[in-house]
Amino acid sequence: MSRVVITGIGLVTPLGVGTKETWQGLLENRSALGPIERFNATSLQTRLAGEVHDFVPQDFITNRRTLRLMTRGDQMAFAATILALRDAQLDLKAIDCEQTGIFIGSNKEVSNLDHFVPTALASSREDGTIDSERMGVHAHKVYPLIFLEGLPAASLFFISEAFGFKGCNGFFVGTADASAVAIGRAYRAIRRGETEVAIAGGFDEAVTWFNMIKLQAMEVMTEQNELGAEAYRPFDRQRSGTIIGEGAAFLVLESYESAIRRNAPIYAEIAGFGTAYDGYQLIKPHPRGRGLTLAMQAALREAEMASETIEYLSVHGSGTRLGDTSEAIAIQDTFGENASKVPGSCVKPATGHLVAAAGALNVAVSALVLRHQMLPPTLHLHEQDPECSLDLVPLQAREAHVGQALALARGLEGQNVALALRRVNEKKGSVEF
Repeated sequence: MSRVVITGIGLVTPLGVGTKETWQGLLENRSALGPIERFNATSLQTRLAGEVHDFVPQDFITNRRTLRLMTRGDQMAFAATILALRDAQLDLKAIDCEQTGIFIGSNKEVSNLDHFVPTALASSREDGTIDSERMGVHAHKVYPLIFLEGLPAASLFFISEAFGFKGCNGFFVGTADASAVAIGRAYRAIRRGETEVAIAGGFDEAVTWFNMIKLQAMEVMTEQNELGAEAYRPFDRQRSGTIIGEGAAFLVLESYESAIRRNAPIYAEIAGFGTAYDGYQLIKPHPRGRGLTLAMQAALREAEMASETIEYLSVHGSGTRLGDTSEAIAIQDTFGENASKVPGSCVKPATGHLVAAAGALNVAVSALVLRHQMLPPTLHLHEQDPECSLDLVPLQAREAHVGQALALARGLEGQNVALALRRVNEKKGSVEF
């Protein structure tokens, strides 16, 4: 079994385009949440989001045909991949691209629906309902590439076409769990010898009217628009729900041998991967977070780590009443009397909940913590809920010595994922505690 390390991180988040920009924003205690600017959100109950304002697709995508077929989410995924490859200092001529893997998680469901609006309007009755007969007459006017543009796994093709990656691969649909599972599957592929190098992560073009009304109907979003960014306050006594964001988080994973052979930078080693399901209710987590407990136990078991040796948790923090309480209970059940002593933080109040990219972002944050020995804060945590009695690094970043960490992700339908990471002493080639 090969050891698996993270050698590159590429982030596109509301805090900035680039890993350095996002990490600095986190350590500077900044939040990128604010009123939605990309479309008119006045009819929505939640009019706040985390938007990526300084993203220019043409800075990363030079093929105009490819750019034309991509949604904004695909573009951010492509950009994050390039940033991760650059960060890993990976020479594509020196690796076997035909054996390089790609694993992606996303919540992509449709193409850019703006292309469908003219046909829908032309097919509408006076009361605004759609006349199916008129729709048949006007159907030929639908944007011809709308269905290609909407292919959920199109990002796999775009990345493979651009870089020649043709190895083991997978596309995972879901919310935060999807990108965490993508990283876990890449880890397993390298560990089992299917490949030496894999690109893994996730993306979500979450700030659209379609996605907003969907999440609004599920009653998971805050409606306290008057509070601005402060409305997203996970684990706080006054929490009221989620604020979503858009973005992408991708990693370069390699076998330890491959990384050492090319003298690559190493952020951390992935040592364990666990998944489990709540099996409780749709869109409602188990009150004790039993699936998350099982996922953490599985990751720790595979990594051969005792819970008392974990020194950082990159927590999920949905910001909903039951979501945060059940997560805190699951952590308490896993760590026992040490639960309140393990520092953990939620970066979502800074970036927004990046939905399908959120799990990958948590893994990236854990790797950055292990590399830089700094803990990002949980913003807006002014009055911590006593039912969530954890050390959540409130409001201000903190220096710390961290040798082992857990990154957590939870899906909307009860999926739970945990990845165990450890620091590596690159000079000695050994784990550093």
